[in-house]
Amino acid sequence: MRNTTALLFDKDKPWDFDAIRRTMDALEVLARDDLGLDIYPNQIEIISAEQMLDAYSSSGMPLMYPHWSFGKHFLQEEKLYRKGYQGLAYEIVINADPCISFLMEQNSMPLQTIVLAHAAFGHNHFFKNNCLFREWTDAEGILAYLEFAKNYLNRCEEKYGAERVEQILDAAHALQNHGVFRSKPKHLRDWTLKGEEAEMERRREEAERTFNDLWRTVPRGEGKEKKSARAMGLSERRRRLGLPQENLLYFLEKHSPVLKDWEREILRIVRNISQYFYPQRQTKVMNEGFATFVHHHLMNALYEKGLLDEGSMLEMLHNHSNVVFQPDFDDPRYRGINPYHLGLAMLCDMRRVVTEPTDEDKEWFAGQEWVGCGDWRAVFRYAVAKFRDESFIRQFLSPRLIRELRLFMLKDDASESHYIVEEIHDEHGYRKVRSALAERYDVSSTEPDIQVIDVDLEGDRRLNLLHTALHGILLAGDACTETLKHLRVLWGYSVHLESVDGATGRHLGAITIKEKDSEELE
Repeated sequence: MRNTTALLFDKDKPWDFDAIRRTMDALEVLARDDLGLDIYPNQIEIISAEQMLDAYSSSGMPLMYPHWSFGKHFLQEEKLYRKGYQGLAYEIVINADPCISFLMEQNSMPLQTIVLAHAAFGHNHFFKNNCLFREWTDAEGILAYLEFAKNYLNRCEEKYGAERVEQILDAAHALQNHGVFRSKPKHLRDWTLKGEEAEMERRREEAERTFNDLWRTVPRGEGKEKKSARAMGLSERRRRLGLPQENLLYFLEKHSPVLKDWEREILRIVRNISQYFYPQRQTKVMNEGFATFVHHHLMNALYEKGLLDEGSMLEMLHNHSNVVFQPDFDDPRYRGINPYHLGLAMLCDMRRVVTEPTDEDKEWFAGQEWVGCGDWRAVFRYAVAKFRDESFIRQFLSPRLIRELRLFMLKDDASESHYIVEEIHDEHGYRKVRSALAERYDVSSTEPDIQVIDVDLEGDRRLNLLHTALHGILLAGDACTETLKHLRVLWGYSVHLESVDGATGRHLGAITIKEKDSEELE
């Protein structure tokens, strides 16, 4: 019989803050001393089911500025939840310093324990140590920036009208996935969210200081500067405008002929928040897999120390199984590969290769020092710090795990009426399957490559964009047209998009959105 006096809590009683505090302390000792995790200070917030719905309807940010699309998502999620078609997220965690974990008040204490281990220690360590988060996110500044953004948009609505603010936000949201830098430009090397509000104030003061209403009375003849601009060659024009430019919101913020200063600031807010989420889009498998491994390891460690009873452990294992459940491809519940399942499976397999590698593992991972080194904790911390999903899969996916997950490769030829199994479990097949799976998590493969390539600011001001199609896959017609209309709203003049094949350069089609929303298709 276990010593019940040593238990952290009684699972049959509702949770209380003393139980959460005792559990947090016990988890922190294990997280630091056993796994060697390096975390931000933790802040725990208890919220209701409705608040949880509201939070993840607005991009998982409780401090997010208001927008009608968040309300639409809230109503959709609430309807599904009330009818029992889906459950709620167990938690929401914000990459901030301190790291903020939101727990639902309806959770039982065993569920609160697994959530604390998952979010407050697993995700927390990943946020603080992964190279993408360290490069692109500002954990100290995000909450203050969100508060600034919310207040700024409220002031804009009062001063300029809710309709115009909504129009700018709608257009910016339509382009937000194309409002990120994939590699950090020189001018952003020392950039932080913490200084954004002060920088906006500096820009406002500079504009006021240099403004002179007398310039409005000066005749607008075609002087030497305008003539020289028209005579400027394409290469020089592109150089001055920083073209080609993949960050569409950045280009519009800096060069749109029609946007006012406050509208440019809204674009800046949307792209800064999009950039904050960019690392999360590249690390879903690793982040969730690592957090799941951490909560599973810690709850087992608590049980072995006699701090949890069998009933609590069974409830935790039930919730854990729900999280990592992977339906088969022919199961009606199949919605693709569960990132929790894949991430956890890879980490468990890595631990096996580190501690007990087979001859197949040694041959497959030949020359890699981590194979058979024995210290799986150090290998995990290294992987968390240095990789994203695509490179993580290319580096650590083993043939044994490919077999266990029953992964194979299908060829989908549009000219054929059936699929073809192209790669199976052999030496060549393992490498092709690994490469194909890794490509699914490469943002450069899943997000369309669209760049601004030219615009003649002294001529017709038509904005020219180039879409480089991967594997000949074109943009969805109606969605593309509607998105370009939003782009035209922000640019103010006609927009032209051309698609070419990335492998051959062959022209695949074009669409032009004119100033009055008429369209021309090729």
